[in-house]
Amino acid sequence: MASLNSVPAWDHEVDVLICGFGMAGSSAAIEAIDTDPQADVLIIEKMPERYAGGNARASGQSLMINKNPQALKDYQRAMSQPNPIPEDMLDIWADRMSKLEPWIQARAEEVGARFIKGTGFSEREAVLEFPEFGAREAVAYTSTILPIPSGVWLAFKANVDKRPVKVMYETPLVDLVQDPDTLEVFGAIVEHQGKRAAIKARRGVVIAVGGYEANLEMQRNYCGYQEIHPLGTPGNTGDGIKILQKAGAELWHMRNNGQSGGIWPGIQHPDFQTVFMRNFFMQTFSWLEICADNQRFYNETAELQLTHYKEKKHGFFTDTPHINAQPVHMIFDEETRVNNCLIVKAFTWNVATEQLDWSEDNSAEVEKGWILKADSIAELAAKMGRDPAAVEATVAKYNAACAKGEDEFGRHPATLQPIAKGPFYALKIVPAVVCTSGGGKRNMEGEVIGTNGKPIPRLYEAGECGSMFSHLYQNGCYLTEAMISGRAAAKNAVSLKAWG
Repeated sequence: MASLNSVPAWDHEVDVLICGFGMAGSSAAIEAIDTDPQADVLIIEKMPERYAGGNARASGQSLMINKNPQALKDYQRAMSQPNPIPEDMLDIWADRMSKLEPWIQARAEEVGARFIKGTGFSEREAVLEFPEFGAREAVAYTSTILPIPSGVWLAFKANVDKRPVKVMYETPLVDLVQDPDTLEVFGAIVEHQGKRAAIKARRGVVIAVGGYEANLEMQRNYCGYQEIHPLGTPGNTGDGIKILQKAGAELWHMRNNGQSGGIWPGIQHPDFQTVFMRNFFMQTFSWLEICADNQRFYNETAELQLTHYKEKKHGFFTDTPHINAQPVHMIFDEETRVNNCLIVKAFTWNVATEQLDWSEDNSAEVEKGWILKADSIAELAAKMGRDPAAVEATVAKYNAACAKGEDEFGRHPATLQPIAKGPFYALKIVPAVVCTSGGGKRNMEGEVIGTNGKPIPRLYEAGECGSMFSHLYQNGCYLTEAMISGRAAAKNAVSLKAWG
């Protein structure tokens, strides 16, 4: 931490400093101004303006709407059972969730955006991830704000733009200015235009800088992952976690039995750290996946997106095996190549922010060499750097299962379509992470809890960094939790009496 004695002069003075301009940061800014229209509110954002928005911009934009707080509390408690969330947090969160929809609708209406029921990119009105734990009672429906992609983020950014909120882009948080004895936070040290600057926060600082999914070293140290790639912003490199550690915060939810948002099949663009999400709405099924030993390893056509890529084994939900099966290749034939765009175009950073395209029939990617092509399975295996005989045997075994109509991994008979129509193709599938939820431990008022079990004065946290979710995750709850936590943090910060 930096002490007051280390700050000879403040370069900027504000009432509330919000670090991070994603869903939590934008919700905090809106709430701070709406609570005190005279407040001086500043957002600092690590990324350039064209890349602002964090994971809120890249996500599927799902908003879980609840009308029954008790059912929601029971549902979340069941999903969190291996790592329980405090009951008082569940009470407050469920109550606030049940009252959130009118506030979201107001944000959409204020900027002329359209709030709808449904996901916006599928026919499902509600996504029920874990019915056995009470999803049907807890989830009234899923909503979003159009357009897709990024509609929710665009509406909230437009709300911030209408308010007297200053934003400094390309300004990462470097350190907090604190009392070394009481840990009270007085402001922050940032980096702006190549220089360090001190920002005085008269009332409080809100940390809303996201997680660490784009930091492979942290992924290896906290989760043991050898290889993992972000589906969201490349800016989430764990900066806030390191700063919160230094500030004396207790950490929680750093691993969450893998990641609460799941580890999905990803497709890497050779020029980007961020990855595409492999399409989970396939129209044909003449394809399979093989892992490091050239064997199939799971039911490739199971609708695992409905459980955020958690599968149940021995009565326990765990991450699907992609993360521990590398290298993985998808093998498919001409029928699947022609009839399926292999990526999801409704979200991910590559689509929503980088605006990268992928051809509908994958022909452009074949031409570029991203997808391997061969006239035989043996030739394809050689191009993958695999044992041709082993790969041929795996494909032959799968094709025999198709002829019989029975699959060792439980694929539905309708999906047992042989890989028979050449030419044949292969594409590397990499483990792709949605987000992390580890960070500083906090309460429902957004106060960061120190290692002594007490709130650190004037320090607040919201969103993905330090999320309350500790195990399984219900679709549509990360963005709404970011709204709730951002609003609470800002409302409490802006209500404090200025220090000094």
